[in-house]
Amino acid sequence: MTINPRLKLIYFKMRALAEPPQILMHAAGIKYEYLMAWEYFGKPWNEAKKNVVFKQLPILVINETDTIAQSGSILRYLAELSGMMPKDLVSIHKADAILEAAQEMFAPLNPTINFSIGADYEANSIKMLPGLESKVNDFERLLALEPDTPFFMGNTPSHCDFSVYHHVSMAQFMHPNILNNALHLKQLLIAVESLPSVQEYLNQRPNLIDVGREPKLVINGRPVPTGVLHTD
Repeated sequence: MTINPRLKLIYFKMRALAEPPQILMHAAGIKYEYLMAWEYFGKPWNEAKKNVVFKQLPILVINETDTIAQSGSILRYLAELSGMMPKDLVSIHKADAILEAAQEMFAPLNPTINFSIGADYEANSIKMLPGLESKVNDFERLLALEPDTPFFMGNTPSHCDFSVYHHVSMAQFMHPNILNNALHLKQLLIAVESLPSVQEYLNQRPNLIDVGREPKLVINGRPVPTGVLHTD
């Protein structure tokens, strides 16, 4: 594996699947460049996507020569690169199972927060609450098995912790009281935020505003609509 590869993470104007890789890279001190799809491809996404692996983002571009698609695979690569992958085979796959469970929360949670408005937002948030609560309970039970360690796999984070952090924090964004009875999961979120450079990243990333009305990201001090289209 190339030492200190040049990394480019390509995605859109939304707070979704690019977040866990970015949080991991900040925690690990891995340098990377984040680019919107139109910045990297030099053309609108609807023109570029036909040549992209699986026709979707995010992708991680390594040294301009290799591309890793699928957010879970990106997290696994970064965990290997940073030394955050568990050391034994059983633990690796236990962490992978947690990662996959967290990824199941993506839809409709992330699309609803980033794009739904009005009655659609309210209806979706109510409809998905039982499923979100079920996942929160699952994660809480797993963490409670080892109550003296902050992360799923012990005292150090692995790739699954970053995916759980993102999706659970999005669930909490939508339903502020969802962690009221999840003490260990609350502690996981605090533990992730306490990692070096993570809080700095969370404080400086584009703020997501007007959720449920007209979602926007505040980029360089200017609110812009969420989405896959370039806006000047």
